[in-house]
Amino acid sequence: MTKIISCVNLKGGVGKTTLAVNFAAYCGGENLKTLLIDLDPQTNATFSCLTIDEWKTHAKTHGSVADLLGARNHTSAEGTKKEAKSVIKKDVFPNVDLIPSHLDLFTVDLDLAGVAGRERRLKKAIKPIQDQYDIIVCDCPPNLTIPTQNSLAVSTHYVVPISPDYLSTIGVGILLSRIKTLSEDLDNEPEHAGIVISRVGRYAIHREETVAAMRQIFKKDVLSTVIHDRVAVSEATAKQKSVFDWTNEQAKDEFRSASKEILKRIGITK
Repeated sequence: MTKIISCVNLKGGVGKTTLAVNFAAYCGGENLKTLLIDLDPQTNATFSCLTIDEWKTHAKTHGSVADLLGARNHTSAEGTKKEAKSVIKKDVFPNVDLIPSHLDLFTVDLDLAGVAGRERRLKKAIKPIQDQYDIIVCDCPPNLTIPTQNSLAVSTHYVVPISPDYLSTIGVGILLSRIKTLSEDLDNEPEHAGIVISRVGRYAIHREETVAAMRQIFKKDVLSTVIHDRVAVSEATAKQKSVFDWTNEQAKDEFRSASKEILKRIGITK
């Protein structure tokens, strides 16, 4: 069965997109046929794989995830629905395909207000192509609105990236509780695959104390791997490359280690 994993957090700037993109790239490098779905209207995962011009051309000719969710029905002169197979951008990384995002998702909650089954549109859209992939990685926006609900409604697992600062960590327990309640309402309960500590800066006592507190509270839910904030990661993103195609060996090692842990937790490897 295809594993579908959502990267979720209610706070931005915690390394969620960076993890989603590089985890997908790692999976592709391990010969796992991978689909990356960008559900964030900020389109950061999309621009980590495509240039702006490539994205504009693809969105115009093939569409985006906004079409699959129905956020762009009002802009379609012909009124026809896009299919997932036509929206996919092939081989953005080796063995990795992409369903790009679009700015139209900013208004998707208004566009779909009162629409029946709006939380399950992604599940319905990718059903015809789902079995073509070993793993599907969903990058969610920093909220629990319609795009995130669609992601959780189709997911088998989810991970929570956090940065080791006070504001990022105090809400983790609340987030996990909200996801559990929402998943029950959606009649799909993805397994929690772990908390990933990322965007770690220079050594500071308060950061070390925060990480220690997280490990004490959430125990085995916290991955052993810690991902540091590195300029090389941003440089790779700006060139539409994964860290595995860049020059920083420490970044490669960290994302490789985190990816291995996640794959083990979701049952793809032992």
